[in-house]
Amino acid sequence: MASKRLLSLLAFLPFVAFGLAFPVAFGGQPAKVEGVAIPVVAMQIPEFKRGAGAVFGKLEYLSGLVLATKNGEMGAVSSIRLTDGGTRFISVMDTGHWATGTIERDADGKLTGIADYKITSMKDPSGSGAHDKDSFDAESMVLDKDRVYVGFERDHRINAYPFPGFENAMPLDVQRPVLKKGEQLYANGGMEAILKAPDKGPLQGALMFVAERSYNSEGDFIAGVQSGPMKGTFYVERLAPYDITDGVFLEDGSFLLLERKFGLRDGIGIRIRKFSGDDIKPDATIKGETLMEADFSHQIDNMEGLDAYKAADGSTHLIIESDDNHSLLERNLLLEFRMLP
Repeated sequence: MASKRLLSLLAFLPFVAFGLAFPVAFGGQPAKVEGVAIPVVAMQIPEFKRGAGAVFGKLEYLSGLVLATKNGEMGAVSSIRLTDGGTRFISVMDTGHWATGTIERDADGKLTGIADYKITSMKDPSGSGAHDKDSFDAESMVLDKDRVYVGFERDHRINAYPFPGFENAMPLDVQRPVLKKGEQLYANGGMEAILKAPDKGPLQGALMFVAERSYNSEGDFIAGVQSGPMKGTFYVERLAPYDITDGVFLEDGSFLLLERKFGLRDGIGIRIRKFSGDDIKPDATIKGETLMEADFSHQIDNMEGLDAYKAADGSTHLIIESDDNHSLLERNLLLEFRMLP
């Protein structure tokens, strides 16, 4: 057992050395590089787990990257959404910033790098990009036609921005999360996932949120549907010690939730669960199916962002992104998986 642990640690040494080669911007704020393309250095991750093959649960590992910028601007990532057929992305940072870029691939479709990487400050209703952590702790995001919706915790709300044009725009609309009387979202455990349901289905295209660490009396995650016939609070079964970090609806009306444990007591791990959107009703507690679970013997870190897109062959691909918290001890990862039938 000890030798297996040693091999797992040795497998990480090249990636740790790669991360240490770049300075880190402490203080939680990106450098002053508003809207300027920042070079990103990438190192490929050939295996998700050393010597374990490519299939993990019901997912197939395709490729991955360790990412870094010279002055440590990359970091604090909370959510990712893909555009243009999975070739471009939008991320939000919990420092109140947007990050956008292009995903580069080789001839076999494997991830090779990030280009045109830009960071811009989110605007408040006055048009200012100068704000504090308590008011612009962006943790979740979803695209809906001509809108980008961003969920904030501490000051729990959902801001709507125009799409395209969100980088320099003030919020067009602000809504508060739907909550059952007597329940609340906690300051650093609020809306960690915002999802957009399919227009055709029981939720009729409604926005939906799931809390990170806000629970009901049974210890399950508080969640809510913001509008439509199923408007109201429901719950997602919590399987401790994991908490929610992101989620996405699939075309068939099911949805995925990315879960994370990250600490000294419980260790480091991720899990992806799949749920049926048909089970969502006010006051219901829904239970999902585990697609994949991984621990620190795999190439994971503080995994925060999840999105899905349809590949050219018709299969569903997942992109998972981590947040290094601007720390020397964590890494920015971008991983890609294929959902198996």
